[in-house]
Amino acid sequence: MNNLSIVLASGSPYRRELLGRLGIPFESWSPDIDEGALPGEEPAQTAERLARSKARAAAQHRPGSLIIGCDQVAEVGGVPLGKPGTLERARAQLAQLSGREALFHTGLALLHAPSGREQVRVVTTDVAFRRLDAGEIERYLAREPALDCAGSAKSEGLGIALLSRLGGSDPTALVGLPLIALAEMLRAEGIAVP
Repeated sequence: MNNLSIVLASGSPYRRELLGRLGIPFESWSPDIDEGALPGEEPAQTAERLARSKARAAAQHRPGSLIIGCDQVAEVGGVPLGKPGTLERARAQLAQLSGREALFHTGLALLHAPSGREQVRVVTTDVAFRRLDAGEIERYLAREPALDCAGSAKSEGLGIALLSRLGGSDPTALVGLPLIALAEMLRAEGIAVP
């Protein structure tokens, strides 16, 4: 059994709730890093790089820990969609997603800070949005603004009603922390899950 403390390098309440499902003690620490894409970087590459960067930033503050870094980048038609931040951008994102398929790339890194050993994965979920009219978008955003969710659709809440299909290997990846992959990584580090 590994005796290192576990640190989630995220301030996301969604990720904290998901990690809590595994029933292992952990702390959260939110790194301050630039979440922008690099020139020429594909969305899946951005998600992976940011997950690594968050884990590495947290390791500077918690060098004796197992660090979980995670980030998500959505894309539609090859164009990345980040967190909207404003209602205007959320409206535009949902209009852009209407009737289309999107990919949500969730980067996951587990860093054994004492040794520098990393396990990294990107879990991709394909999501089909149904056709949305302006009224549906407004009603949704009035009830659940989702300004902190890539693509403006919070699938663990009312946003599920905007979708016609989900595909992928891990339903928790779409929410922001792929627990199937994470549990496997933690077991590889000697953490008993379950």
